[in-house]
Amino acid sequence: MSDAQHNRAGAFFGRRKGHPLRAHQAALLDTLLPRLALDVTAPAPADLRTLFHDVDDVRLESGFGGGEHLIAEATRLPRMGFIGIEPFLKGMAKALAAIEERKLQNIRLYYGDATDLLGWLPAASLARFDLLYPDPWPKRRHWKRRFVQDKSVAAIARLVRPGGEFRFASDIPDYVAWTLLRLGRSPDFAWTAEQADDWRLPWPHWSGTRYEAKAKREGRTPCYLIFRRT
Repeated sequence: MSDAQHNRAGAFFGRRKGHPLRAHQAALLDTLLPRLALDVTAPAPADLRTLFHDVDDVRLESGFGGGEHLIAEATRLPRMGFIGIEPFLKGMAKALAAIEERKLQNIRLYYGDATDLLGWLPAASLARFDLLYPDPWPKRRHWKRRFVQDKSVAAIARLVRPGGEFRFASDIPDYVAWTLLRLGRSPDFAWTAEQADDWRLPWPHWSGTRYEAKAKREGRTPCYLIFRRT
């Protein structure tokens, strides 16, 4: 999913606005989003579960795009708390509409730069961190803008507790190799794959995303990586 990327040290950039929103979507930004939005100007709770109504654990998805995967997982797992980060207005509005329609109580949102939230969250507070179809920034001069960097891997390792997971999906072979290299040299993660199908096939309960559907229509093959926090 398309993630905004760096335009200053440790920050991210991207086009925040796209086509005009529908009237109801625009209204949800003023009514529902304030109720679900995380406030990084206030101290983070020591236990993220207190942000939700009776959940057992908390996961995060960075750059959720249209929210298809986030909404599907929150619907499937009502006792799991989900934090979704999205810097693009259209994606946030779509997610809010789906949250309202399904009356989901187990999602909290952050509309802005991922690094602002990652630095705010307490250590070892997440069971899982998902990064699905991030912007590959294919030109070499833009590679420094990719989400997966040694610094961000260390930030994710701080947040995911031992035994938790970092999951990554992409249809761009170069970005897959890039991610394997950086996770492979991290002392905090171990790739869980034991056979080819472990990265060729999506993990159980995978709901798919619109980015994945587009990739398949255009003849690109997705790859699915799971890394366990050691």
